Formats: sequence, structure tokens, C-alpha cells
Amino acid sequence: MTSHSSQSPIFSQTYDLLRWLLPLAAAMPREHRTGLGRRLPEAAFLLQRQLIAAAKQSHNPTPWLREADITLAELRLLLRLARDLHMLSFKQYEEGARRSSELGRLLGGWLRRGEELSPTSGS
Repeated sequence: MTSHSSQSPIFSQTYDLLRWLLPLAAAMPREHRTGLGRRLPEAAFLLQRQLIAAAKQSHNPTPWLREADITLAELRLLLRLARDLHMLSFKQYEEGARRSSELGRLLGGWLRRGEELSPTSGS
């Protein structure tokens, strides 16, 4: 594993996001549970997987971190859509936005450090 151990704040924040998100998705109206209600946790699980894969890369985590950044952008879009369709309250949306912003901050910092350490950076 790289210097980013599983004890890093990004891993606990991702776990907390999943713990918060799963009951919300399960409580969505039946007609949306198989669509948006399924996609939200799937995106969060994929984000978690990509972060774990990046942490296990001893040489260059940057490709996994870039994928995680794309997944986080999708997760933010799904949260906004759930709010616009009234499947999340404004307070729930605010909480999701806060959590995803914190993850974005942590991911951005890791991505910057990964690119600085990458042997291909600067090309």
C-alpha cells in the first residue's frame, strides 16, 4: 500500500457516506428504488473501490484517483437529481453536498500529491 493507508480520512469519509446513503436510497419511492435509488449507492461503492485500488498502487495511483474524481462528480449529480425530484429533503441534500465536498477536497489533495510523485508528471 502507498502512504495512503486505509486509516486515511478519505476512507472513513467514504464509509460514512455509504452508511448515511444506504438507508436514504432504501427509503426512496418504489418507482425510483431500482433506478436512482440503486445508482446512488452503486456510485458510492464504486468510489470506495477506486480509492482502495489507488491506495494499493505502490507506483502510480493517479489513474485510479482520476476515475474516483469522475465517480464523485457522478455521485454529486445523482444527489442533485434526487433533490430535484423531491426524493431528498433540502436538509438531506445539504448533508450529501457537504459530505461529497469534503471527499472532493481530500481526493483533490491526494490527486495533487499523486501527480507530483508520478514519474510521468510534467510530460
